Amino acid sequence: MKQSDTAAAGASSSGDFDSSTPLARELADMTRRRRALDVTRLPRPAATRVFTIANQKGGVGKTTSTVNLAAALARSGAKVLVIDLDPQGNASTALGVEHRADTVSVYDVIVGEAAMEDVVQNSPEFETLFCIPATIHLAGAEIELVSLVAREQRLRTALDAYLAESGDYDYVFIDCPPSLGLLTINAFVAAREVLIPIQCEYYALEGLSQLLKNIELIEKHLNPKLRVSTILLTMFDARTNLANQVAQDVREHFPRETLATIIPRSVRISEAPSYGQSVISYDTNSPGSLSYLEAAAEIARRGADA
Repeated sequence: MKQSDTAAAGASSSGDFDSSTPLARELADMTRRRRALDVTRLPRPAATRVFTIANQKGGVGKTTSTVNLAAALARSGAKVLVIDLDPQGNASTALGVEHRADTVSVYDVIVGEAAMEDVVQNSPEFETLFCIPATIHLAGAEIELVSLVAREQRLRTALDAYLAESGDYDYVFIDCPPSLGLLTINAFVAAREVLIPIQCEYYALEGLSQLLKNIELIEKHLNPKLRVSTILLTMFDARTNLANQVAQDVREHFPRETLATIIPRSVRISEAPSYGQSVISYDTNSPGSLSYLEAAAEIARRGADA
């Protein structure tokens, strides 16, 4: 039994449990949120929504958010594709798909040696969750891309062709490396929306203005349909004034883009990838899982309202 389930069971079985304690209030809130999610039917987008999850600053929860948002949407019945464009392959690991050095991967797609349909793998997490893995070969792709024709549009060309054949995907999430190289540019050109995770910690907004300028340049010269649609606050610790101040600052600067849902700092979120899982399947009832499920629901509703 998971920690959150054990706590809930203890709370319900203890006759003298004080409902006014912080733990009791937290458990009651989690129960309310879980029930609300259980009865919520998420709208499906009219057309495939393609997101690039990007932040030039490392350690902000970029891959974690990619994997867990994708899993949350797949859990609701949406058909979701994750493209792992980070040479570290962490998204591939978290989704439990094969990505050894000899695995046919996104690298083969970008250099034109394989079609996208030949490298897609079904994640064991959910029937409607798929992944195009990254392998170590992707580390050298930046150099190889320099000499290729239409080097900034290799991923988009392959993705458009694949979606034309398999047009029943609801969402595509592209996880890119924490740097602005040709791989990240390919991700921006292939996407229509950018999701930026921002950690609620010191230096959270460092480099963000440069990232926004780079996105603006991509929009102007390579992809006029690209826009920053979503900002997700991550690693939130409600006990600190700093986290609350960062969240307030981000909302003031980006009131329309910032999701109402905040992702808390959570041990369960950190543990899940080591088991080859998202936190959605690793501990569905944990605070981190509930937050990602709520964030995914918010993204789905925003797309329907657009």
